[in-house]
Amino acid sequence: MTQVLLCLLLSLVVFEVGDALDNGLALTPPMGWMHWERFRCITDCKTDPKNCLSENLIMRQADRMAADGYRDAGYVYLSIDDCWMAKERDSNGRLQADPIRFPRGIKFLADYLHNKGLKLGIYEDFLFLASQ
Repeated sequence: MTQVLLCLLLSLVVFEVGDALDNGLALTPPMGWMHWERFRCITDCKTDPKNCLSENLIMRQADRMAADGYRDAGYVYLSIDDCWMAKERDSNGRLQADPIRFPRGIKFLADYLHNKGLKLGIYEDFLFLASQ
């Protein structure tokens, strides 16, 4: 018991507590939900409409995050990770959302999430793009 107390006392001396700004920023790490871990690259909405990556999936998840208290607990980021884009770029060479799975576009989704107090993230991997 004495050794445990001595170790505790030494750790308090060795590891000085750092000062932090008291400005209300970064009180939690960035927290949210990303589709990849569960839904990967499921894009066949005809065969698997509940699980395919589409605006419906993202909207359902946003609704759950807001209604079930995740947003209020700090989970404010909802990220789309891969497989969201069309096979062709627009006339300016920019990536665009798949028009079948995201008929109203990414701006629509961003607005939908923002109206729920959430933030939209989006990701793409150049290796995936190179394989298309």
